[in-house]
Amino acid sequence: MKIHPLITTSAALADLCERLAKADFVCVDTEFMRENTYWPELCLIQIADTEEAAAIDPMAADIDLSPLLELLVDNEDVLKVFHAGGQDVEIIYNLTGKTPHPIFDTQIAMMAISQSEQIGYSNLVESWLGIAVDKGARFTDWSRRPLDARQIDYAIGDVTHLSKIFPKMLKRLIKTGRGQWLDAEMEKLADPENYRNDPATAWQRIRASGRNPAVLGRLKALAAWREHEAQDKNIPRGRIARDETLADIASHPPKQQADLAKVRGLSPGWKENEIGKRLMAALAAATPLGEDELPPRTPRGAPLGKEGALVADLLKLLLKIRAREIDVAARLLARSDDLELLAAGVRKNLSLLEGWRFEQFGREALELVEGKLAFAVLGGKLKMTHIDEIHEEMGQQNPAAVEDDGIAAEKATADEVVADEAMDEDRA
Repeated sequence: MKIHPLITTSAALADLCERLAKADFVCVDTEFMRENTYWPELCLIQIADTEEAAAIDPMAADIDLSPLLELLVDNEDVLKVFHAGGQDVEIIYNLTGKTPHPIFDTQIAMMAISQSEQIGYSNLVESWLGIAVDKGARFTDWSRRPLDARQIDYAIGDVTHLSKIFPKMLKRLIKTGRGQWLDAEMEKLADPENYRNDPATAWQRIRASGRNPAVLGRLKALAAWREHEAQDKNIPRGRIARDETLADIASHPPKQQADLAKVRGLSPGWKENEIGKRLMAALAAATPLGEDELPPRTPRGAPLGKEGALVADLLKLLLKIRAREIDVAARLLARSDDLELLAAGVRKNLSLLEGWRFEQFGREALELVEGKLAFAVLGGKLKMTHIDEIHEEMGQQNPAAVEDDGIAAEKATADEVVADEAMDEDRA
């Protein structure tokens, strides 16, 4: 593979993009800084196909990125391959108002062919290529110039390795017939709505209990105010005010600006400064949320009660068993909140009851909830089977005894899955 010197001119970039536009796919990665800014600061772009690779300096004087951005967002003939590409896609969206398309993410794809839920890039390279990635430049300040050869080599390696892994991964997906499982996930990654920083919807990212329209109306106004302040100053929103602080103010609004000095998370200066004045103005303009804006009455993750929690635990155990059986990441099959909704009796708008997820897991999950599927210890082994099959295998045994055995097995396995999840949390 040909590795180009760092590209710092518009002419060199245009020539590169003209060649890459003829490729079947390009692998893309970015280096950026965002610790001290609202908008991520793009510092380096790496791109490769199977023949050549380059790093592009977007901070170079007078460089025109238009050919590259056109390749990424307008050329539908070239597949754009990322690894854990959410933040890379966000940067491209901020530059163009569009997202790369079509798109493929190797981290997401690994969930369809292994039990890895969020495999890191280093582990991906080691598992597919047997190469240990040098992590020495991982914490580089990419905004500093000049970049040395080691930094550039490290950055380009992110796409050269990916260009070798992707064809292998694609063959595995075709062989297993699981490529279509990923279509919706990739489209979700490319959805521009994921990256639009709309102040009017910023409140939805803040955890707030209850459905009080007045409280949530104030939270919406405060979150929008904070978003505008952070964008205008180009600083992280948390440096304006933390989520907990906004939620506290929304629940217990100060009557006058002087009361801001008593709010935890705000400095005493807010009682008389301009930003405090703007916060109070946002509060004064707040209106209660309409019914159509309020969160659902049965929020995800709501307490299920003892019986419902037991059913949810059994569903989680079933999910673990099924994920291991077909070697797929459990999170790709179903999310915990969907399992809890299923246990609570919800049957609509659950992804696990649709399409391939229903075929691979949802049907059995539904049968378990409806009493058609059970866990039982047969021949010393935990078995997941239909109730009528248990009766057949137990022969002439008293049906009541079989039912008691099934209930005992369910309770035991529910305890096991709770203990298992606790151990997982300790390891994390």
